[in-house]
Amino acid sequence: MNTLHELPNISKVIEKKLIEAGVDTPQSLMNIGSKEALSRIRLEDDTTCINMLYALKGAIKGIRWHSLSNDIKQELKEFYKTL
Repeated sequence: MNTLHELPNISKVIEKKLIEAGVDTPQSLMNIGSKEALSRIRLEDDTTCINMLYALKGAIKGIRWHSLSNDIKQELKEFYKTL
């Protein structure tokens, strides 16, 4: 995969936000992780939401975010509350 929008959950809108945040390839997203990627997006765009964090995590795992385990969702919720 060469482009971010080829990953599950990554729309053209999220892809644009990632690129603006300096995350321009699937590999760079995987390297920094979902939490750091969302943190970077948030610096430029305060309309981020928990579902975007789920989407990023799912993209890294190669699955739709709805399929994330409850444990992972809970961990991400705890992180999101700290932003």
